[in-house]
Formats: sequence, C-alpha cells, structure tokens
Amino acid sequence: MKTLLAGCALALLSIAAAFAGPLDRPAGETILTITGGIANTNGDGVAEFDLAMLDALENRAATMNTPWTEGKTAFDGPLLKAVLDAAGAQGKTLIVKALNDYSAEVPMEDARDYPTILATRMNGAEMSVRDKGPLFMIYPFDKHPELYNEKYFSRSVWQIKEIEVVD
Repeated sequence: MKTLLAGCALALLSIAAAFAGPLDRPAGETILTITGGIANTNGDGVAEFDLAMLDALENRAATMNTPWTEGKTAFDGPLLKAVLDAAGAQGKTLIVKALNDYSAEVPMEDARDYPTILATRMNGAEMSVRDKGPLFMIYPFDKHPELYNEKYFSRSVWQIKEIEVVD
C-alpha cells in the first residue's frame, strides 16, 4: 500500500512539474500581469498575457444582469481559474488591481468554486478602458444568484491590469 501511495504521489509531482515552467512571451500588448506566488513566468518573475493568450484559454460566455450595465449584457472571456492555472498560481488570496489603482482582495476559492470570467468582451466587442476594459471580473450572477450582493460587487474589479497572488 505504501508503495502504491508513493507511486501516486510521484506521478502527481511529475504532472505538476510538467505544467510548471515558462509561458510564451506576449506577441501583442500586455493587458494582464500576474505577480507573486506563481510557478510559470515569461518575464522577470511575472506572467504577462496579451489578448491572444487570454483568448486561447478555457473561456465562458454568459448573458446576465449586472449592477453596472442596463438590461441583460453578454460577457465573454477566459475563466479566472484558467488564467491562474496558466500562471501556476499558488496562494490563498488574489489582490486584483485596476488601472486607477483600485484593488480588491479576492479569495482564491472564488476562482476555484465559481466560473468567474475575466471578461475581454462585452456584447461581442472588445472592452476598451472607457467601457470597463481591458478586463472586467464578472462573477456568474446568471448561475449563482446568491452572489448578487455587495460582497461580490466590491470584488468585481474592472479595468484590471494586474493580479497579485499572495498567501
């Protein structure tokens, strides 16, 4: 039994090591930088992503009501979990930072437990800074109406530029 457990643990470590490593460098303009507790980098201790890199990750499209838009609005972008997995994020808390220096502490569980979107598009159009872009953290209010409250509204950062992963 011990040999089986040791073998399983070794296999899991090998799989984890295969995912750790450098990311491709962004070919376009960097719109997201991830810092802190990450295993996969493409810069000096950071993971930088352009729009094409984010578009290549597992994504979600959803139409929902939000407190910041009128009527049902369509959002599309990579899952927060997929972005963090690509960077090899290891921590308990995310500090999500906006272009205007607003920041929110977001528990890592929000990425793991909910299909939270880092929206790059709203109603089919790329999100400009003027329209809350380039990235807007959208909780799955359509699937989890219990999240439609001030606690999650305050974590729904727009104009995201950086995510810091901390313990």
